[in-house]
Amino acid sequence: MEMLKLSKKADYALIAVRHLATHRGDPSQSASDIADVYGISGTLLAKVLQRLAKHGVVTARHGSSGGYQLARHPKEISALDVIMAVDGPVVITSCITSHGNCDQSSTCTVREPLRRVNESISQVLSSVTISQMAEDSPDVALIGLSF
Repeated sequence: MEMLKLSKKADYALIAVRHLATHRGDPSQSASDIADVYGISGTLLAKVLQRLAKHGVVTARHGSSGGYQLARHPKEISALDVIMAVDGPVVITSCITSHGNCDQSSTCTVREPLRRVNESISQVLSSVTISQMAEDSPDVALIGLSF
């Protein structure tokens, strides 16, 4: 059964950005260093970090002391920023962004409710900062859904 979920690349991107947020005072972190800590593919993480750099979420330094650092303060980077940099817009159904009409457009009764759900999900993801995700306290309230 398929369900609404983030791609593996988005998962890795959030893991990497959270890692960089918790190691802000340290020198740049390489993709392989981060991948080793979490037991994930270094090759895939390197591609993810390159996309994050292309979209201005992280900065890349080349050379012997190279690696990645956050481009902005973790309070200024949202989970949605990270996900969109890697996966593009968050959509729960194709009719949300479709430019044409689907076969059910004249009889569809859920398009508008789904649009509102999609908007709420995007709002929640944009309100969760990497700074919040980096806090270890179980008392940190990350989200509040309202439909």
